[in-house]
Amino acid sequence: MEMVEYKKEKAFMLYPAKCTACRSCQIACKNWNQNAATRTINRGTFENPPSLDYFNYTKIKFSEYPNGEDYGIKWLFTKEQCLHCTEATCMIVCPSEGALYRTPEGLVAFNPARCIGCKYCVMTCPFEVPKYNEVTKTISKCHLCHDRVANGLIPACAKACPTGAIVYGDRDKLIAEAKANGAKYIYGETELQGLHAMYVLEDSPDKYGLPVNPKVPISVVIWKNFIKPLVKWGIPLTIVGVLLHFWLHGPHVVEEGGEK
Repeated sequence: MEMVEYKKEKAFMLYPAKCTACRSCQIACKNWNQNAATRTINRGTFENPPSLDYFNYTKIKFSEYPNGEDYGIKWLFTKEQCLHCTEATCMIVCPSEGALYRTPEGLVAFNPARCIGCKYCVMTCPFEVPKYNEVTKTISKCHLCHDRVANGLIPACAKACPTGAIVYGDRDKLIAEAKANGAKYIYGETELQGLHAMYVLEDSPDKYGLPVNPKVPISVVIWKNFIKPLVKWGIPLTIVGVLLHFWLHGPHVVEEGGEK
């Protein structure tokens, strides 16, 4: 994974307790990125669309639990999107240079023109974020509005949020402010060496639909440390080996009458 000198590491701090599920973030994201609408059906839930897809970079997940108070139901609303991991599995496995890349703010952006449609990122992301389009043969995901950020604007979803559930800013300051305001657990502060979309949680991560201890899959570790270097150096080493053999032993000479 290439090293990038950060201008100033940016991030989201997401507050599910402040979210009212108005989904203005979903609309703002779709409008800014000019993504096509996707047809859905009523599945007996307010949650829509049912999952992230190629044209939906973010969505509000509805988690419903029994509760003895109010109406007997407790709602937990979670903003699903790319979490822009520092140890980004998608970037580790991607074989096409520049298809997935790190911005100076620490975000993971993508360039569909360089995507070769291998779907390695789709298969290995611990959060199941990248989505593949069968028509374009490319992936897409939240890029945290890197085009807006590069021009001094905040991401569209944070701009549209009316309750302060989506806060964008310097990563270290967001963490300090959350802790100063009484946050007991910040999901993403240390997970995968630090996420750039973090959550202030009041319950266990699995209650919000988040993996409790996200890790880079062992298959990706093997790919990164063993297979990828062999692929990278395999052809050059083969050529060097052939030349070295020729220099040490000379050309293969067949004696008259054939080999014996």
